[in-house]
Amino acid sequence: MDTYDVVVIGAGPAGYVAAIRCAQLGMKTACVDDWMNNGKPSPGGTCLNVGCIPSKALLESSALYEKVAQDMAEHGIKARGVALDLAAMMQRKEAVVGELTSGVQTLLRANGVTLISGRGRLQTDKTVRVVQDKKNKPLLLAAQHIILAPGSSPRAHPAVPCDGKHVVDSSGALAFDAVPETVGVIGAGVIGLELGSVWRRLGSRVTLLKTGKGILPGVDQQVVRIAQQQYKKQGLEFRFDSNVVGSAIKGGKVELHVEQKDGENRLSFDKVIVAVGRTPNTADLFDEQAGIVLDEHGFIQVDGKCRTDVAGVYAVGDVVRGPMLAHKGSEEGVMVAELIAGHHAEVNYDTIPSVIYTHPEVAWCGKGEQELKSSGIDYKTGSFPFAANGRARAGGESAGLIKVLADAESDRVLGVHMVGPHVSELIAQAVIAMEFNASSEDLALTVFAHPSLSETLHEAALDVAGNAIHKARPK
Repeated sequence: MDTYDVVVIGAGPAGYVAAIRCAQLGMKTACVDDWMNNGKPSPGGTCLNVGCIPSKALLESSALYEKVAQDMAEHGIKARGVALDLAAMMQRKEAVVGELTSGVQTLLRANGVTLISGRGRLQTDKTVRVVQDKKNKPLLLAAQHIILAPGSSPRAHPAVPCDGKHVVDSSGALAFDAVPETVGVIGAGVIGLELGSVWRRLGSRVTLLKTGKGILPGVDQQVVRIAQQQYKKQGLEFRFDSNVVGSAIKGGKVELHVEQKDGENRLSFDKVIVAVGRTPNTADLFDEQAGIVLDEHGFIQVDGKCRTDVAGVYAVGDVVRGPMLAHKGSEEGVMVAELIAGHHAEVNYDTIPSVIYTHPEVAWCGKGEQELKSSGIDYKTGSFPFAANGRARAGGESAGLIKVLADAESDRVLGVHMVGPHVSELIAQAVIAMEFNASSEDLALTVFAHPSLSETLHEAALDVAGNAIHKARPK
């Protein structure tokens, strides 16, 4: 039996970051991961292999294709003979993934982390059983501390089983070998919107089906209205109050049975993407006697420091409470490593940013208006449109706004919500401000470069006190 100070199960953003930080802090560390690509270890989890990175690669490529094919004329650029080479686009995506997963292996090796390929299972007495293949005996690892970071998987739809060809999950939607004429997306959350955007840009007619009345529940409603308006303008079709109750493959197409207000309808698509959320990978993760407790949704119960009910065993990332975001998991991994080393550490869950990489992008951090109202917190708000921002107008991307919410008494920034160009980057300015307990006045007194998109945040902060310079106010 091999012995370590720390054994991490999972090499996604939560797991590999935890392992590296543990090693940096002087602990003998092993990281167990079962992700393989072409028969070789491929650390990085869902994010690097079939999630964040490949989807962003396709979003970038598809956006460039659409821009060159349709949107350059207004800039005085006439492009002729623009053609899509989907195979080359997919090859580029795979190359990006390969470079980054290889980079993770290099980082693990450089920091002295032992990467062990196989499926890890926590047993009693803080031992980990690693199944590598049917030929070799399982490995047994012992450690003083165990970090569980197995990630998550796409949630299945009971009425629409994936067959990997006609009906796919989010992973399969990144690997079509041809552009479908029609695509149905079940779900209109972050994943559904991003994947739907990719294939619409490449030429598919995309319809998103949602059981509720709108997209992105929990996101600022003013932001949602603007985003949805832009999505529709681009050609995404939405069918709300649509409950998919059955499916069938007929003549090479997918027929969905959908319950709507006007009765049951049958919709036919060349491809269907099931994007109804993700579920934690806690099945077969630990022995029943190991002492780990799951909640009713299959998440591992932990405290605010990611400690389980078993001393010395931690859980981080998608298998614990909080948003299923790579950066959230990474910060939890760092926190746990610091705690194991005896240092003080914590994660500020109030300032974790969320981003949707559609066009326009959507980003937010902190509290929203509905949450503030329901909590009885008195607040004030300021907003500023990108339409009044010189850099946005010059770039031809002027849809959207930035909204700042501040405490009515202390003026501390409570939340910032954005929809518009490059807000995935702009949101970091808001996060930093909130980490330092900045007031809207602090942001208003800060000098922002001109012309820049970030001036929109500056003006929104000024607007909290009614002092926005470039925003006309009714008399």
